[in-house]
Amino acid sequence: MKIVFLTPFGIRPKGTVIARMLPLAVELQRLGHRVVIVAPPYTNPEDSGKVEEIRGVTLRNIVLGPKNKVLAAPVLGWRMFREMLAEKPDLVHLFKPKGYGGVAGMLHLFLRRVGLRLPPLFLDTDDWEGKGGMNELHAYSSVEKRFYRFQEQWLIRRAAGVTVASRALQSMVGAMGVAGERVLYLPNCVVAERRGDGSNIRQRLGIGAETPVLLLYTRFFEFSQEKLHRVFGEIHRRVPGVRFLVVGKGRNNEEAALSEAARAGGFADALVMGGWVEPAELPDFLAAGDVAIYPFADTLVNRCKCPAKLTELLQAGVPVVADRIGQVTEYMGPELSSLLCDPDDWQAMAEKAALLLLDPDRRRALGNAACRYLLEHFSWHAYAAQLNDFYGEYVNR
Repeated sequence: MKIVFLTPFGIRPKGTVIARMLPLAVELQRLGHRVVIVAPPYTNPEDSGKVEEIRGVTLRNIVLGPKNKVLAAPVLGWRMFREMLAEKPDLVHLFKPKGYGGVAGMLHLFLRRVGLRLPPLFLDTDDWEGKGGMNELHAYSSVEKRFYRFQEQWLIRRAAGVTVASRALQSMVGAMGVAGERVLYLPNCVVAERRGDGSNIRQRLGIGAETPVLLLYTRFFEFSQEKLHRVFGEIHRRVPGVRFLVVGKGRNNEEAALSEAARAGGFADALVMGGWVEPAELPDFLAAGDVAIYPFADTLVNRCKCPAKLTELLQAGVPVVADRIGQVTEYMGPELSSLLCDPDDWQAMAEKAALLLLDPDRRRALGNAACRYLLEHFSWHAYAAQLNDFYGEYVNR
């Protein structure tokens, strides 16, 4: 079967295409399908019009259009739709019910509804986009917010099938009246890969081989910054010589706020800001940590989110002290359940992380158990097979 994936944005620098769509495409091709990804590369405009082959999967970047969002929406939506039609697919899977891909998906469903012979369109959602969701985290205009909310509601109700990245999204889609047989739970998964080597990163950053390192891999917006500052301050008080390795980039200058809190709290010398890291180097950066924390506030966005960063940490063999919210509990498994915290209890997060930093044997055992559980229960190979069956059930119906 020929399948086209419609992406919400380009392959760089955002991770959705690399972390979710590409491994799914690879596994579906191993099952005998042919997958082509069609992307609007406004996040990486240098790739406008470029065709790439990535891990055996063809990625077609459409030619970009006007820079004005209002003018770009119909132009890029039409170009994505036209590129999709040129591939003559048997099935189309749209990832994220919003943006330019969402416009292409809406056009597709409308033309199908008025009688054109077009392939079925499936929808994937890995975030809640509308009211109370991602709309609140971006500086969208009121018109954009209303449009994205409309796209989400309209597309979810009309797609042939909906794949959801979290249990919370599964419940919300069901509450919209979508029948259970049209919904597939499809969390972010992993493939077995080599673990990184953190020794070179430690050497580059001036961190000793035996120095205890607490890792924070983040985009910052998922939690209270005050909570993070308190956790770091308390761990610094409890663990002699600790270093805090922060990997990732914030949206609202959170790094500067953390540096200021470190100066005020007396742990500035312990703070190492790694910033945004190239994907090829990321496994080594994660392997440089002994213990990680994953703070996660109790919000609708977080309850619906399927945190791929958490899977990367666990796959790296790093034990994670995390907040007990949404999909986080699915990933941690029974052996790491003792490391889950109430999101309002920052003292518990600091205490659990500090105890692990002071206990090398336990943290190594928990890290290995976490990686093993993830590979056994969240394999792209297994979930791609379920997606293949989901497609097949629609064809049979």
